[in-house]
Amino acid sequence: MKVTVMSGDSDSLRIMEVLLTAEIFNQNPTLDLNDLTPACREIFCSGDTKTIKRPVYVSDGLIKRTLGIADAHEKIAKNPFVSYEDFGQRLKITTLKPAAEWFLAQGGRPLVGVNPALAFFFESFDGANVSYNEVRKANPPFEDTKASIDQKITKIIGEDEKIRSALDLVIVTAPEEVEQKMEDLVCSPEQTAVINKIHHALHHRDFLCKHRIYEVGKLLFVGPPGTGKTSLALAMSHSMHMPVLEVRLSMITSQYLGETSKNIDKIFDLAKKLAPSILFIDEFDFVAKSRVTDDHGAMKRAVNALLKNIDRISLIRNGVLLIGATNHPQLLDEAAWRRFDEVVEFSLPDEEMRREILKSVTSSMTCTCDYQEIASMTDGFSGADIRLMIKEALLSALMDSRETIDRQDLDKGIRMVRNRDAIRNLNWKQE
Repeated sequence: MKVTVMSGDSDSLRIMEVLLTAEIFNQNPTLDLNDLTPACREIFCSGDTKTIKRPVYVSDGLIKRTLGIADAHEKIAKNPFVSYEDFGQRLKITTLKPAAEWFLAQGGRPLVGVNPALAFFFESFDGANVSYNEVRKANPPFEDTKASIDQKITKIIGEDEKIRSALDLVIVTAPEEVEQKMEDLVCSPEQTAVINKIHHALHHRDFLCKHRIYEVGKLLFVGPPGTGKTSLALAMSHSMHMPVLEVRLSMITSQYLGETSKNIDKIFDLAKKLAPSILFIDEFDFVAKSRVTDDHGAMKRAVNALLKNIDRISLIRNGVLLIGATNHPQLLDEAAWRRFDEVVEFSLPDEEMRREILKSVTSSMTCTCDYQEIASMTDGFSGADIRLMIKEALLSALMDSRETIDRQDLDKGIRMVRNRDAIRNLNWKQE
């Protein structure tokens, strides 16, 4: 979150933020990792395991390594509420409340608004106007970080070395690594309804489990390329605070044919051990192709292993949201189709959706175009096509020493996308 300019010295305030956080965290054992900002976690956590033990300490070296501020003790040497020990180069708040009042007086309120530990302490201060619950909710949780996921994976491998081979078959992405956000996507009402249903199922997992309602959270995303199937699966990682395990069936079966069945078992096992998690299976139509056209016994066993694992996994019991994606739903037979409790359509966007996608993609740019007019000119464009068009338009403007996109730039982008499609549809077969 962006912090506004403060009246006091920026470096001094950032150092004081860390020192105040350390003191408040040490004095309040109910606070945990998710009450620390990502920067403070980096300072206070020990080693690669990212564990934290009280009391936490702050030193010149840690401040320099994490915040890039050298000789921190010299920058706050005149602060009467901070002590410095030459041995260990440790800094410490001597009197908490006066130090906190100084921090607010010097313009530290914006930092309080993004730091849960500070918000916890300052919530009772007159004039602080901060809600601890709101600040904590907005703070990126530790469970969403790559460090947290790596820590869990290391533990899983330590307990079962056989799982290691599954990591070669999937791309594991922590929520903090995902660029796509739900607010950046333009979803259809049907897509939004399905996402809301999953959120409610997660919130009421215990209730659903009590009543043995397990068949929830197996989604099949269906639609042409570029319509946002992968983007939505990744964005759900953010909103649901789950890592994504992305797997392409064609890669598994083509490269590891002899061990495919075992590796499919391991992938599903890894998803369960990392739960809550999203298991995203792209190119799901490859299952149908293999069932119909391939006589290889190992391939058939692999497909059967996949279908059995899908039967046995559950968002309610295992905490795994399964998402399959296909560009060719007509290839899926009944055995594959019936394993999904929700089929989510990703059609090419209509004119209104294209207008919203245009506005979303250009939200950080200066664009003088008529969005409705451009939306009407881009019939048949997917969301990916629109992003490609805007990229081409922006490059056109930059090549003309401008940072503002105009109608002429967009016309170039539209032509480029249409030319790509025309080339793709050419028939190169010789007479």
